Amino acid sequence: MAQRRRQELIMELIRKNGFVTTEQLVDHFNVTPQTIRRDLNELAKKNTLRRHHGGAGIDSSTVNTSYQTRKILDLEAKERIAEALVELIPDNSSIFINIGTTTETIAKALLRRNNLQIVTNNLHVASILSAREDCHVIIAGGEVRNRDGGIVGEATRDFINQFKMDFGIIGISGIHSDGSLLDFDYREVRVAQAIIENSAQVLLAADHSKFGRNAMVRLGNVMQADYLFTDQEPPVELRQLLNENDVDLRVV
Repeated sequence: MAQRRRQELIMELIRKNGFVTTEQLVDHFNVTPQTIRRDLNELAKKNTLRRHHGGAGIDSSTVNTSYQTRKILDLEAKERIAEALVELIPDNSSIFINIGTTTETIAKALLRRNNLQIVTNNLHVASILSAREDCHVIIAGGEVRNRDGGIVGEATRDFINQFKMDFGIIGISGIHSDGSLLDFDYREVRVAQAIIENSAQVLLAADHSKFGRNAMVRLGNVMQADYLFTDQEPPVELRQLLNENDVDLRVV
């Protein structure tokens, strides 16, 4: 099959499924992994798709990638970020944790800590951390999004505003080069803003795929974070912004 035709068909598969793995494409086209990687890299250079570890997908500013897909995207990077972030969290801490697959990975790493007080609007985080008897988990009230177990809405925001916590652990969908933190759901953003406002320290966790990723709702700015944990160096413009605002960058 000609390369141009194969790339057209690759794009059709990605548009249909939102994300495809390199292995799936190798099996589908009966070619080598090197051939598929070359195709994906060329398509990424044309900005027709976004490369991820193990595959590729298409970004939308209005609709997030499916929860099941996000769970496996860049998982190794998320696990490294989680390990590094948890080093900052002492026993007996109080913590907000918001919605996201990265924060769920962090919740698993927090299982090694003792006597934590957790307030979360993430049902999956609550389920993970409630496995420890000495971990006290409070779930925010509000509307449950069935697609990812997130709890959102005005009632959720008002609930969060009742607390002042040591740490706020924030996952995010995208970070613009001007430092804007971006997400897809206005209701979710309002809750994340309340978490930031009521946390003594804000720990932002975002793998490299979030740099330059577009989403339509502005949550805030990276300068509101005390730490940014990621797996690759951010773009130069963003690094400069972090330095100017004394945001501690941790690349793991």
